Amino acid sequence: MKKYHYTIIAQCAYYLELKAAIHQPQYFPYPGFFHKLSLADVFVVMDNTQYDKRFTNRNKIISTYGWTWITVPINKEHKFLPNRLVEINNDSSWKEIHWKKILTAYANAKFFHLYRDYIKSLYLRDWKYLFDLDFETLKQTVQWLGLKIRIIQESELTVMGKATERLISICKAVGADTYISGRGGGNYIDEKLFEKNDLRLEYQNYIPQRYAQNLSKSFIPDLSILDMLVNVGPDSLKLMTNGSQSDNPKDELIKNFSPN
Repeated sequence: MKKYHYTIIAQCAYYLELKAAIHQPQYFPYPGFFHKLSLADVFVVMDNTQYDKRFTNRNKIISTYGWTWITVPINKEHKFLPNRLVEINNDSSWKEIHWKKILTAYANAKFFHLYRDYIKSLYLRDWKYLFDLDFETLKQTVQWLGLKIRIIQESELTVMGKATERLISICKAVGADTYISGRGGGNYIDEKLFEKNDLRLEYQNYIPQRYAQNLSKSFIPDLSILDMLVNVGPDSLKLMTNGSQSDNPKDELIKNFSPN
């Protein structure tokens, strides 16, 4: 297991909080995913958790008729395995299909030229495991956005339990005192268990920000981060962290939020 060292600076009665975000890997996820990362100091990607088909291998991009999926096919017998062991079904020409769809959607977008070479090279590489593809694109997107965050794979840690217990175990393993949850987390998180373990629980308050989209006159929210990048470019992080009462992304939280 890798060792991580954190410097705690005490001044008066205050200490440096360490905020953690924890999530399943996703394939070029929507901007809200990266907004949550902007609120955290460390991100644990759940490569050792069972595969979830919703967005782990697919996402949405714009098209001439609204939006369309780009889906990475997997070996169906692997759908109950941990994320890191799920293999891609390379019998299909998924890489060519994705590149063609992305070109059709974004070739004329304002900032596509900044990302074109990397995206093209991505689909020229051989990929065996879905997690390797997701992890590579995650790290690259974090770099494009200019996010300053430590990324750790769950498999590098010693964690136990399921559901809320597992989240708490991960927080303790990385030395976090605060967990940043998506707004929907209130539907399944045991808030009292966080309190019992002396961990703060804060809910993300993500509001999709409108921007001009290539191929669409009306705004289509929650497409892949690729859509925002090619249309907004280097200002993407600034845009996605707008819409709160604070200029500091780490203040964009709803504390003790309980969804209806």
